[in-house]
Amino acid sequence: MKWLNMTDQSQLIQKLDEMIKLLAIIGRRGAKQSEFIQELGELGFGPKRIAELVGTTPNVVSVTLFKNRRSSKSKR
Repeated sequence: MKWLNMTDQSQLIQKLDEMIKLLAIIGRRGAKQSEFIQELGELGFGPKRIAELVGTTPNVVSVTLFKNRRSSKSKR
């Protein structure tokens, strides 16, 4: 990738990494939106990016992630 500068290479690698993660999740079709949001959060995506991918707002994503964390803590 000599034809790309370091910034472009880094951005390309980041986008490819996101695509790979999303393709892995797509295999789980039929999952609830909250489960999809949870998986994306566990993979390191932030609320803003998850909202873009899922088609909702960052606030909905943040609330969903919070509720899922709270729920998983109470099950321990």
